Amino acid sequence: MLDVCLLGTGGMMPLPYRWLTSLMVRYNGSSLLIDCGEGTQIAIKEKGWSFKPIDVICFTHYHGDHISGLPGLLLTMGNADRRSPLTLIGPKGLERVVGALRVIAPELPFQIIYKEITEPEQIFEMNGYRLKAFRVNHNVPCYGYTLEVDRAGRFDVERAEAAQIPKRYWGMLQKGETVEEDDRVFTPDMVLGPARKGLKITYSTDTRPTDSIRKNAKGSDLFICEGMYGEKDKLKKAKEYKHMTFYEAAELAKAAEVKEMWLTHYSPSLNYPEEYMKDVRAVFKRAVAAKDGQSLELVFEEA
Repeated sequence: MLDVCLLGTGGMMPLPYRWLTSLMVRYNGSSLLIDCGEGTQIAIKEKGWSFKPIDVICFTHYHGDHISGLPGLLLTMGNADRRSPLTLIGPKGLERVVGALRVIAPELPFQIIYKEITEPEQIFEMNGYRLKAFRVNHNVPCYGYTLEVDRAGRFDVERAEAAQIPKRYWGMLQKGETVEEDDRVFTPDMVLGPARKGLKITYSTDTRPTDSIRKNAKGSDLFICEGMYGEKDKLKKAKEYKHMTFYEAAELAKAAEVKEMWLTHYSPSLNYPEEYMKDVRAVFKRAVAAKDGQSLELVFEEA
């Protein structure tokens, strides 16, 4: 099960009714944050979630509205007597940028682990999920992310019994572990059926439409995509500043055959995103003009 919360939906600057874009995902006792703009701490508190389980923070890029909330969050974590390491993931320059921000948060009681993205696509395995960063098209180096939780095939009792595998090893094999006993080796494929459909979410902001987004968002249970502008006459501006309109995001969602799309990263001048959704849903029916605190609990499909 994945708990997903879009903490804020604003772009460029926080507003009294809209925090800056940030996504929080909870899975198996750990939490992942993507982007940490000004006000992220307040958004977490408003949601009623905790920053304590956050063990990974990813950054799409290093514009202020996506990272300026980090020093305060680090200080809060330190003041809460955090001791476990914190992993930061982002484009090249990550340690330099965070080091500059940490001038106001110089001493922390926990280790920071830096993982820079150095390739157009890069995979990180951690905490029971697979995180993939993929390059998008903004006016600075910028990445989108997919998070996937795989699901193993069903355990076949008859096959386990036929292979005379002791029951004490069944649980280990079901978890994907290989077991050795004397001169025998028991492997998961001996007792597990074909892999079942897992869970997948994709997050991409501050970009023009790209093939990398279409490819990596393919089949996502949830696709969170920037929609800077709802007004159709702002396409030229979107192209100039390397952003997207609602309709371009909807076309991406349609092409990627996602289950549901949430729009986010609205322009400060866009007061009522819902006004434009009739035309957006004509392109992609399952489009949502997300609001701060928008949440979804994703669970594995039943066979």
